[in-house]
Amino acid sequence: MVKVLISDKLSPAAIEIFKERGVEVDVKTGLTPAELRDIIGQYDGLAIRSATKVTKEVLDLATNLKVVGRAGIGVDNVDVKSATSRGVVVMNTPHGNAITTAEHAIAMIFALARQLPEATASTKAGKWEKNRFMGVEVTGKTLGLIGCGNIGSIVADRAVGLKMKVLAFDPYLTEARAVELGVVKADLDTVLAKADFITLHTPLIEATRNIISREALAKTKKGVRIINCARGGLVDEAALYDALKAGHVAGAALDVFDVEPAKESPLFELENVVCTPHLGASTTEAQENVALQVAEQISDFLLKGSVVNALNMPSVSAEEAPRLRPYMDLARLLGAFAGQLTRATDGTIQRVLIEYEGAAAPLNHRPLNAAALAGLLGPVMDGVNMVNAPMLAKDHGIEVAEASTDRTGDYQTLVRITVTTDKLTRSVAGSLIGAGRPRLVEIKGIKVEADFAPHMLYVTNKDKPGFIGRFGMLLAEAGVNIATFHLGRAAEGEDAICLVSTDGATPDAVLAKVRELPLVMQASNLAF
Repeated sequence: MVKVLISDKLSPAAIEIFKERGVEVDVKTGLTPAELRDIIGQYDGLAIRSATKVTKEVLDLATNLKVVGRAGIGVDNVDVKSATSRGVVVMNTPHGNAITTAEHAIAMIFALARQLPEATASTKAGKWEKNRFMGVEVTGKTLGLIGCGNIGSIVADRAVGLKMKVLAFDPYLTEARAVELGVVKADLDTVLAKADFITLHTPLIEATRNIISREALAKTKKGVRIINCARGGLVDEAALYDALKAGHVAGAALDVFDVEPAKESPLFELENVVCTPHLGASTTEAQENVALQVAEQISDFLLKGSVVNALNMPSVSAEEAPRLRPYMDLARLLGAFAGQLTRATDGTIQRVLIEYEGAAAPLNHRPLNAAALAGLLGPVMDGVNMVNAPMLAKDHGIEVAEASTDRTGDYQTLVRITVTTDKLTRSVAGSLIGAGRPRLVEIKGIKVEADFAPHMLYVTNKDKPGFIGRFGMLLAEAGVNIATFHLGRAAEGEDAICLVSTDGATPDAVLAKVRELPLVMQASNLAF
């Protein structure tokens, strides 16, 4: 039975989801880092919010851990790079609190436009300063979006409904999507120059850190209002303070800060700054949604192999998983076949081409590519799986390419992996037969039909009379029992391939004798 640790507070309904699906679950909140390190090795999955810090030190001790699920969007508290290196999937729940966060941004826009916090404080103090708080309408104003993804697009939809004009800066926003949302796609300088309100909805990465910098603020129109409900660090807080004091920026609304919890800041001194303590996702509905979502995602991954909202692995939906699993097995086995032969020839892998033909062409190829790379690199690197294989390939300078065609040849569906090393280029292809059973159908362009077996002996030789007899006699004398025997050749008298499945691994001493046989060019043990 798989076992999950919930280390931050989640809805009881989320705990029930785990239990109903047959997942053993422990709820241990408030753990110290040392306490978490002491117990993490027991668990296959870890469900967290923002309090638990999943550090490299924790991951190094998480010997059974397969998935970390974050109930929420940000994963600043997870060392994603270390998790990927260890082959641990990191998931978040980007949709569960998207509406809530977008609504908070819209609320901040109104709070700024009508000076609601200042007016509230003044009225509660016994003043009646009706003429002091002159606001502005949002109707007809230009809203500048920096980031128009999941949350940003919801903000755009609400803003369009408020009759605002919306300019959106997002490198991944297509013109078609912009038209669908009713926004105008623009570059950053245009958004800065034309917007009356600027709201940020982008992750904090190196490219976006201080995207609202001192230089950026200088490009904005006088009287602009800045809203950040995304991530602290997107706005240069010192520069924003100076722009507010100078009167260039009319107001700012911040739900997130460089350092959290934010107990003190020069910005707190300013009346025209609205501050909330990271409340973007703080609604009853959102907290319930993300908790249920993370429980479902972790359960589906551990029990069904589906991968949803992963940050370091291609997604595989629960509907896709049964259809893709045979192809993933085939890709992994083909990769393992090529990887073991590469290890045997001591070649350094430089390039991998993965081709899909026929019924394999329209499938979701990203998880298949990851499976192929995991199989390929497993024989030559330690601790490789589908999560870290693409990263390891990149780190080792291996070029990975993909091609597909819906045409069919001798097989209705085909996957071919071609590996180029510093010494040679070798291809291996396979298909699915029967009820989705992986089968080898081609090696180095030579047709050889064979099922994968736990123990196989691969031999290349010259196609001349006498080889099969001598080879079979040698194995018989050594007590190696042949389960299946498959042959293929390029042409009469040329290179040939002999692929034998045996009842056990061929001893090294016997393998050495095979290599000494006349006509043999290569002989390798394979294990699957």
